[in-house]
Amino acid sequence: MKRLTLIVLGLFALASCDNFLAEEPKTQISVDQYFETPQDARSTVNAIYRAGVAGFYADGSAYSGSTIMMGGYMSGLFDNEYKGQEVHVQHMQDLTLDPVNMSSYFGDQWTRAYQAISRANNALKYVPETEGLSESEANRLMAEARFFRALNYFFLVRAFGDVPLVVEPYESLNNIYVERTDKSLVYEQIIDDLNWALDEGGLAEATFPGNNFRITEGTVATLLADAYLHQAGYPVQEESGYQNAADVARSIIQSGVYDLIEHGNDTDNSAYNILRTSDNESEYIYAIEFVEGIADSGRLPGYSYPNVMASYGLFTYDITNNAYGPVDELVQVYDPDDDLRIQEQQFFHSERVIDGQLYEFELSPYLYHDTEALFETNRGDKNVNVYRYAEVLLIAAEAIARSEGVNAEAVGYLADVRSRAYWQTDRSTMETELSGLSVEGFVEEVWKERIREFSLEFKIWTDIQRTRQYPTTSEANPGEVEFVNVIGHTNPWGSTYQEHHLLFPIPDDELQRNPSLTQNDGYNN
Repeated sequence: MKRLTLIVLGLFALASCDNFLAEEPKTQISVDQYFETPQDARSTVNAIYRAGVAGFYADGSAYSGSTIMMGGYMSGLFDNEYKGQEVHVQHMQDLTLDPVNMSSYFGDQWTRAYQAISRANNALKYVPETEGLSESEANRLMAEARFFRALNYFFLVRAFGDVPLVVEPYESLNNIYVERTDKSLVYEQIIDDLNWALDEGGLAEATFPGNNFRITEGTVATLLADAYLHQAGYPVQEESGYQNAADVARSIIQSGVYDLIEHGNDTDNSAYNILRTSDNESEYIYAIEFVEGIADSGRLPGYSYPNVMASYGLFTYDITNNAYGPVDELVQVYDPDDDLRIQEQQFFHSERVIDGQLYEFELSPYLYHDTEALFETNRGDKNVNVYRYAEVLLIAAEAIARSEGVNAEAVGYLADVRSRAYWQTDRSTMETELSGLSVEGFVEEVWKERIREFSLEFKIWTDIQRTRQYPTTSEANPGEVEFVNVIGHTNPWGSTYQEHHLLFPIPDDELQRNPSLTQNDGYNN
């Protein structure tokens, strides 16, 4: 059974100024007053579980798609049926985005991420001072706060590049205009936070569901491995990043805590359908938790069908929308004959029998299909995975190949993920083929597997950013993928990427609020 981990707090989002009045108004509570009991500290950290990036997965309207889908639109490999009215989708596909026409969209991301960071900063200052809180619990709460501060900075630095680095609470009007910090220093802070959480937090060594859906040692380590992998890529290109990513990913694997979901007796009970329906699997490292009657997954189940299906009155949702619909160039990364993930009602679907009648429609994400929400409750309570063990295996495979060469260990980790999808292919043959590849050839195979495995988990654009390689496919040869330099490449919508497109513009509203901010290159005119 799920356990509530989220208690919404708004009281301390903005700290009141010191000495504003001789007596505190009863309608206001300053931050230091708030942290009076252990429950105050717990509630503070619980609130961060839903703040910032964690909230990007279930927000959005029936039409707009979720905030987390922005990168997929930017890649040009995903579409939204309502993009005629949802201009952010059109701007990103056409690469016409700028600081003004996308200010509200990017400003929302910026503001919410920094609100989560602010909450974490408050917790990190005041949790240690909370009376009645044991040292071990205080350290655990601070480890969770550091994880979420790192998670939100990880989003910001990849989306916008250099961003203001703020690690202390705002408790006065002094120094409120903070300049952008070099991206390499932001990564250092992310890594420092995560290492502190691992070394000092006393976090559980368990799966995410096995720890009542709270942050674990493996959760922190996986974000750390991912941060090292991105630090090694563009634009930072830290040489030690690949070896560090390899070491951390290897430690997660060797812990023995996690396993890939195995297939059941038939395709209806495949690993991918278990992934779609179950919240309690040993593959899960970090997920956004949703609980019936408390917090639901928003419109996500409604994104599993195109708009036409809502017109038949079949669902509790009045509107369905293929808001993250894969375009042909994305679908063609899969081998339709051998890869189970692209077969009907695995990751995607294009037909369904309802009350004895067959309905056929354009290919839509089946991973978001929630039977109970769609046909009974109108409220999805299926968790959304952010990190799975499959990703740790692929991080390890790529990082080991980059730092140590294409060895049996790297080959084995890639084969673990691929052989589950190519379930009727001989694994030894697969391993032999992978072992004969150059480092570059092997790494490209990892990239292909990342696209196929996480196509509906919102990682495509950040992979393009860090590799600067764009996947190209053809209708004539589905399953074959070639990578080309993203800069100068034309996406499926006829728009050509320039280097500045690899970062989003700093929102115009933020530039107006903070005169110390500067705009990203390429967006000044």
